[in-house]
Amino acid sequence: MKIADCPIDDCDRMLIALITDFGTQDSYVGVMKGVMAGICPTAQTIDITHHLPPQDLYAARFTLLSAYPYLPSGTVYLVVVDPGVGTTRRAIAVQTRQGFLVGPDNGVLSGVLESEPILNAVELANAEYWRVPQPSTTFHGRDIFAPAAAHLSNGVPIDRLGPAIDPQSLKTLLLTAPTVTETGWQGVVQYIDRFGNAATTISASAVEFDNWTLTLGETILPSGKTYGEVSPGEGLALVGSHGFVEIAVNQGNAQERFGLAVGDRISITHSPTRDKDNPH
Repeated sequence: MKIADCPIDDCDRMLIALITDFGTQDSYVGVMKGVMAGICPTAQTIDITHHLPPQDLYAARFTLLSAYPYLPSGTVYLVVVDPGVGTTRRAIAVQTRQGFLVGPDNGVLSGVLESEPILNAVELANAEYWRVPQPSTTFHGRDIFAPAAAHLSNGVPIDRLGPAIDPQSLKTLLLTAPTVTETGWQGVVQYIDRFGNAATTISASAVEFDNWTLTLGETILPSGKTYGEVSPGEGLALVGSHGFVEIAVNQGNAQERFGLAVGDRISITHSPTRDKDNPH
């Protein structure tokens, strides 16, 4: 992680984007929005998703990473997937050139922060900007994170929310980085969506050629550009809308078909006559 010194325009701080594993059956999301509305009535909210698998930090990491490029500058990203709520894990806010990230220091923000320069990072320790002086030990989303996001959207400087912390100390989620091989790349599955499609850690820049295949265990899948290039029920590999190589089954579920899980190793093989690009 690296620190940059490029400021962000105050006038852009209006949109709050939410990512949680709370679902929509219970009151949790609505309560957080109510708290934010009480602090910053003019803030707009976008629900990126509230249906991540419970306590799935890797899903939260990938969801933030895949949504981050498409929201306006100045957005406050509120990520609450927090199995360590109430423990010694830190509550944090991070400022980047694109906006602000608010959430637990458990790695859910690390996908973005691996490549996005950090302007400032603080621990949300200033009780003046909490909802109540004694927050619930089970709902920091309501009592600490939502208020912090709303205050940032209201134009409160990030350094008022708590003491500065070293960006290098922020938690990361360990995923095997893509590595180059003699014939292509090796990587792992980093996320599986509700259709059973599996996004790998290999980015589109690694397969900017026509002749390549993906190997998963003893299975070799052809590459394509659309799901419909293979018959229904057949598997293939292609670049998904998120910009990573994806394992899919046309009109089927690749997770079920191939028994996929986050962390599964895969390899990309292409013609040795073509140059390989950096997949990062």
